[in-house]
Amino acid sequence: MPKILIIEDEAGVRDSIIDILNAEDFIVDSATNGEEGLRQILEFRPDLVICDVMMPVLDGYELLKQVRQTPDLATLPFVFLTAKADRSDFRSGMDLGADDYLTKPFTHSDLLGMIHTRLGAQNTAQQHTQQQLDALRSSISTALPRELGAPMTEILTLATTLAEKAATSTPEEVATTARAIHRNAQQVAHLIQNIVLFSQLEHLDPEAPTTIAMRQAKTANADHLVNEIAHRIAAEYLREDDLEISLEPLVLPMSEVKLKKVCEELIDNALKFSATGTPVKIFGSHRDGISSLYFIDYGQGMTADEIAQLGAYQQFVLEGEDIRGTGLGFTIAKRLVELHNGEIIIESIPGQQTIVRVALKD
Repeated sequence: MPKILIIEDEAGVRDSIIDILNAEDFIVDSATNGEEGLRQILEFRPDLVICDVMMPVLDGYELLKQVRQTPDLATLPFVFLTAKADRSDFRSGMDLGADDYLTKPFTHSDLLGMIHTRLGAQNTAQQHTQQQLDALRSSISTALPRELGAPMTEILTLATTLAEKAATSTPEEVATTARAIHRNAQQVAHLIQNIVLFSQLEHLDPEAPTTIAMRQAKTANADHLVNEIAHRIAAEYLREDDLEISLEPLVLPMSEVKLKKVCEELIDNALKFSATGTPVKIFGSHRDGISSLYFIDYGQGMTADEIAQLGAYQQFVLEGEDIRGTGLGFTIAKRLVELHNGEIIIESIPGQQTIVRVALKD
């Protein structure tokens, strides 16, 4: 049965709730103030907390604030029990992360109805989270071996060939093989770097001093940087003739290193998921305090469901080709933009076009 913690300084109210819950076979524990309640939360590990607002030592609001600052308690269902029914009081609790309010006096059915609703919602959320984790594990187990395996196999094959035939190969043949080994090694290194960066971004606190300082950086002549990146990556795909670039002079609120990473991933995706000979357009402008970069390709496009599911380790299927792409690059670009108070908006027509817009406020 679910475990419920009651934090209430009035003995009569506390004992009444405990009796009701015991009769329903819940596992119940209690505390008489917020400080004691915090210790009980950490030791008892309840599935739901019902907590009075006005208490000695540590009131309900301060207790909830501490609970929500503890990572493994961030989603613990927390319900306030109060005799105050003022709208501002409800708002204060909800702003701190309370899940519900139960106003005194309450009935037996009010109490049980609230408990079943909160536990049901938590169970649904946990099931959804588990489904996402299962999907992520499945995607990782398929995407990473393919993304790492293909270039590593090519490296081993080429290296073996080079070792066996170096003595009889011309310098040009040796150089060609070496370049192929280097190209595949770069693919592996890029994926590993993205895995590490993704992990760092996942654990980055948006309000940490270092993160706040990061948001103060700017890149002057950002249009020149974007142009250079686009031509370099297009050259790697042998598609420089497909580029169409129109960039206004831009100063973007992001460091050069971070901006470079965002543009590299989005430009690479535009080239990867469109055919040689089709345009890849990059536009940049500044209007009403917002700088916008547009990355447009005329490739296979995405459905609304595919856009909604974009995320790390989400595989993408290239029409007529094997699956490639882990989704890490786009996710990293999106996180970096969001950390700088910007957003990435995607519009796509399946089979025709994809427009990715990066919007950054001054």
